Amino acid sequence: MIDARSRARASLLICLGLFTLSAAPSPAVAQDWPGSKPIKFIVPFPAGGGTDILSRVIAQRLTESRKWSVFIENIGGAGGNIGANTAAKSAPDGYTIVMGQTSNLVINPSLYPKLPYDPQKEFAPVVLVADLPVVLLVRSGSPLKTLQDLIKAAKEKPGEITFASPGKGTVSHLAGELIKQTAKIDLQHVPYRGASQAAIDTISGQTQVLIGSVASVISQIRSGDLRAIAVTGAKRSEALPDVPTVAEQGLENFVATTWYGILVPTGTPRPIIGTLNAAINAELGTPSVREKIGLEGGVTIGGTPEHFAGVIKADTGKWAEVVRASGAKVD
Repeated sequence: MIDARSRARASLLICLGLFTLSAAPSPAVAQDWPGSKPIKFIVPFPAGGGTDILSRVIAQRLTESRKWSVFIENIGGAGGNIGANTAAKSAPDGYTIVMGQTSNLVINPSLYPKLPYDPQKEFAPVVLVADLPVVLLVRSGSPLKTLQDLIKAAKEKPGEITFASPGKGTVSHLAGELIKQTAKIDLQHVPYRGASQAAIDTISGQTQVLIGSVASVISQIRSGDLRAIAVTGAKRSEALPDVPTVAEQGLENFVATTWYGILVPTGTPRPIIGTLNAAINAELGTPSVREKIGLEGGVTIGGTPEHFAGVIKADTGKWAEVVRASGAKVD
């Protein structure tokens, strides 16, 4: 005969079991995702920049080939922090994804005294999309022809040569700081609010050097207004095959690139992450996507969520040291 205490315990176990079943993501829901419901693709930067361009390539392919409804929402500001925070605080149901990149995932935690989100705790990585080097440029009439010319001039005139970047704490800025540290030279950083005005001032001679993403300056390179003297990737850029890397010009093992990858809010069901990962990897393998990313100076990557998580962890430590040594801070 079952006593009252045993009945109460049995009832509690049944309730707990039902709660666990209701709280767990339904395999059927994950299997049917996304269905006809639209997917919001947050881009934490304004339209027209490198992050936006790559995001639209992916969104277009998923819409065309998968028949998913994917729409871009640009939420710029604070170095990508506002858009990233919006994505981090979204429902973890697979209907909000975000394009993260080096700045807002691994640099900003060291650059800002306090972030409204934790990149490693509030996001689940899906897949790395692409890797883009930054490029060192001078105006067409500059006497600086190579990176070694720049290093020599900087040693002759410490602190007098200026380098422009799209903003304090960007990969372009910190790539310049890393060159300073590695080559043991002193350059004066001039931050801008974006690459456009920085390019204009470098062309006019107000700044001697510009460091920016290939995508943001490729038109000025092709027009001849700016001359590229080095790229910061591990190998030469397909978009600029005649431009040697920093490492080729004497700073061995130098690599400073911006990578881009797709994430979802932590708690998003693993089957949905798996579906997203498989779909985006498939698109990254298509000739059209590889060509479009290549035209922007990038290299497609792909891979597993675990690989992307490892890159985030490793680069957080790398860039934290560069930020510390440079003394860069943003309030």
